[in-house]
This record gives sequence, C-alpha cells and structure tokens, in this order.
Amino acid sequence: MTLLLYSPSHTARLQYTCNFIFKELLNIDFSLTSNVEEFKSHDGIKINYSSNIVTDNEFQISPDNLLFEENIAPQKIDCFEINSNKVFFKTDSPHFSFDIFAASFYLMTRYEEYLPHKKDMYGRYAHENSLAFKEGFLNIPLINLWVKDFVLAIQNRFPSFTPRWLSGHHSPFTFIPTYDVDIAYSYKHKGVARNIGGFLKSPSLERISVLSGIKNDPFDTYDWLNELHEKLGLKPIYFFLVATQNSLYDKNILPAKKAMWRLIKSHAEKYTIGLHPSWQSGDEKRLLKKEKEQLELMSEKVITSSRQHYIQFNLPKGYRNLLEAGFTDDYSMGYGSINGFRASVASSFNWFDLGKNEETGLRIHPFCYMEANSYYEQKLSAPSAYEELMHYYAACKQVNGTLITIWHNHMLGSDKLYKGWGEMYEQFLQTIEI
Repeated sequence: MTLLLYSPSHTARLQYTCNFIFKELLNIDFSLTSNVEEFKSHDGIKINYSSNIVTDNEFQISPDNLLFEENIAPQKIDCFEINSNKVFFKTDSPHFSFDIFAASFYLMTRYEEYLPHKKDMYGRYAHENSLAFKEGFLNIPLINLWVKDFVLAIQNRFPSFTPRWLSGHHSPFTFIPTYDVDIAYSYKHKGVARNIGGFLKSPSLERISVLSGIKNDPFDTYDWLNELHEKLGLKPIYFFLVATQNSLYDKNILPAKKAMWRLIKSHAEKYTIGLHPSWQSGDEKRLLKKEKEQLELMSEKVITSSRQHYIQFNLPKGYRNLLEAGFTDDYSMGYGSINGFRASVASSFNWFDLGKNEETGLRIHPFCYMEANSYYEQKLSAPSAYEELMHYYAACKQVNGTLITIWHNHMLGSDKLYKGWGEMYEQFLQTIEI
C-alpha cells in the first residue's frame, strides 16, 4: 500500500528526510504531494505534514519550520520524553507529539556542528557541545527508536499499515568490524635509525628479540585476525595510513617500505580496504588525493572508502574534500573522544550538505564503538570495555541497525600496555549472534 505525504511545500530537506525514513529504514513506497485534492482522494496511508487538518482520515504531524528553511541558524531545542526517550520540536498534533522529520534531520545532518562551537584539543567538534551528550542519549540510536514508535503510531491510525520492516525481513542487524592500521609494527621495518633511537629512549629486550627474529612483533596481529574472520565468516574493512613522511600524529611505516606494500596487497586480496587519511592531509586536498593514489598503487584496487585519522574532520569542508577526491563512502561519523552515536542513528545514510542545502552521493557509515575511546578517553579496563561493547551490540540489534566497531592492530596484540584487550575482542566475537 502506497503512503502519500502531504506538505504545502516540497524542499530538498523534506525529500531527503522522507527518503531516509520511509525508503531506507522502512522499505516502503511513498510519494510527496502539495496538491490537497490528490491527498484527499488518495486511497491508502495519508500523512499530513502541515498545521491544518485536511481530511478526517489522516495521520497529522504539525511541522517545525526547520525543513522549510534554507539557511543555517540556531534552533530552539526543548527536550521532553516519550516512551522513556528524549524528543524535541514539540507539536500540537493529536497523532504524534513531536516533529520526527525535523528532529531526525537536525541530528542526522549534524546541524549543530555548522553552528559556532568550541573545538577540542585536536581541533575537532567537541562531543560535550552536542545535544546528545547534554541530554544523555548519546549511547542509543535515537532516530531508529523514534521510527519504531512512529510505525506503531501510524498503525494505530491505519491498522493495514504493515511495513516489511516490522517482520524483520528488511534491514536485518549487521556487524562490520573495521580496523585502522596507523602503526603497522612496533619494531619491525622501522629502519636502523628509528630502532636505535627507540632503544636509547626506552631500552627493551623485547625490541632486540623481535628484531633478531626470536619473538613476534607485538603489533603484528594480522594472521590472528585473519583466522578469526575466516572462522566466524566476518567481512572486515581495513583502513591504512600511507603518509609519505612521518609527523607528530602520523607514525606508520612509510609506504616506501616493501613490508607495507606486502601488508596492504595481502589485505586487499582478501578484504575491502580504505584510506586512513593522515593528519597532515586534514585540510590539504592535494595530499588527500596523493595518499589515495598511493594506496591504489600499493593495493592495485580503486579506493573509495575512508576514515579520518584521529577522527579529525570538520563539516562541511572535510566531507567536501572527500567528494572532490573521489570517495563514495566514509566511516568517520563518530567521536574520537567518547563512544556513542554521533548522528544518533545506527544506519548508513547519504550526507546532506547543509551549506549547499542538498543531498550528496557521499555515503556515511556511523561507528559507535572504538576501543581507543574506551582505553584512553574513558579509562576503562578490558572487562568494563566488554560490557560497554555489549551495550552497543544490543542497542544496534534492537533496531535492526548496523554495528560498526573500530579496532587497532597494535591494541589487539601482545604489548603489555594493552594486556587483555585482544582476548576481550575474541570473546566478544564468539559471543554475539551475527
């Protein structure tokens, strides 16, 4: 049964939001109309997105003005609760008490990140600025939960409304493990000068044992991960940092090393790989394209996916640079300072460029868990991080969402600093239902 949504005005913002909720999340046919007579005569589900009642048989949502604006301006946000979840953009509609379209658009587009805000120590949007953090819903996929309530409310008005999403036939839970390889090895392949300097700074028998071939490099977890992936039928994505020179935050083995070529080529043959743009390429479009070309040369693959090193990007410039460089998918939507749902959603979506007021072809894949956040920022032990990770697994599974996690090869190995984290990850993989 076709769903018809009436609105006095069609805008790019409204079309984008409806496409995401109805087509992508619910997998149902819908149309937009501004013709009142067409709406009245429609024989099917009717949603009236206007302030006035049009027919006796409709589902009405009184709209906030956000989706009918073209500018970017501070919005009045007053949160309240429905079904134990925070909502905002309150309406006087008898059928739904907040504007789910405007609220979803506000969160998913990261509207607040276009407004004046304080940066963190790395020049990123600080998570403390966000509505989700301030209102305590950063740890749940709020938009997905809203949509579940939305469906039930429509069903209450139109009992024949039975989207396939309800029966679980669409958008099943998906788990995508991803890895950032920004320090490929602890001691190996770093050259004589770097190893001598490292030894003088911190004398270590382990370094000597690894370089002499007696012990395995503590960051070399690649074979172990391969075995896990094959055993459990996982399809991971690896992101490689290939900066041509090291800097304060870019410390990987340089791409001139044959070992890096072998490592990247072997992974490209088995898995999807993407670029981990270096810190140096942050605002340098030329460097970004150069690194993309470098990874393509090393992998013999066309590279279209990226995730920013240190999750260092700002809107809209960061995503515009990716589009210009030829990327189609980005996995940076999350925080590098705390775990949670930065865009309040556990599903991928196309990026909407608020500055240009248009939907783009860049697909955003949000992550909600990174072990480095648990360890460095939240100061959690491996057992406590396991509980946190299981929370995000349950939260994504509850809404048939996608759980994307970030791991680093060096935190999963035998380095004493990260003792227990590799075992924790293996326990998680063997516990969850995929």
